[in-house]
Amino acid sequence: MALINEASLRALAMSRTTQFSESTSSALLKSVMKAASLDSFDIFLSHSYLDKELVYGIVEFLEDMGYLVYVDWKNDSQLNRENVTKETAQLVRKRITQSKSLLFATTEGAKDSKWMPWELGYMDGKKARSAILPVARRNVQTDMYVGQEYLGIYPYIVEGNDPNHINRLWVHENEKTYVWFDEWLNGSEPQRRAII
Repeated sequence: MALINEASLRALAMSRTTQFSESTSSALLKSVMKAASLDSFDIFLSHSYLDKELVYGIVEFLEDMGYLVYVDWKNDSQLNRENVTKETAQLVRKRITQSKSLLFATTEGAKDSKWMPWELGYMDGKKARSAILPVARRNVQTDMYVGQEYLGIYPYIVEGNDPNHINRLWVHENEKTYVWFDEWLNGSEPQRRAII
């Protein structure tokens, strides 16, 4: 198992954006419109808009694994980042409530985000299904993450194969205490076990 690395996410984002041409733009628009109409999500992705290209790679990665991901600029493109209102906050609360979990993406811009800590705290108080999605700056073969300050109290996400060699997301409390992400979404807690 290993932390998800920035280079692979950027490569995924780049490959997907270069696949689109003018002829596929209407299909992309339909996909965005369909996503905007959803009222239930597996993951609310708490992220920094400053890292939009990298976040696009994260969304592609999670959706490739079969998860429905909420991202404000994708699902609610009408929101105005320059003019935050009570209605904006209410919509974000609604979307968090409609999501089974929240993943806090630790990209470079995350440390400067005002919304991310608020979103994390709100979901933690609502459902306690919040986890950190550490994005490693370089390719490392470790499943160990030590979060700064309050981020260290939350479980974190890694990717790795299950016993059937299928790539999955795992929720870790430490390198020996973890559970498959789908089980965690359904209420299971990480268990201490032998490393796979």
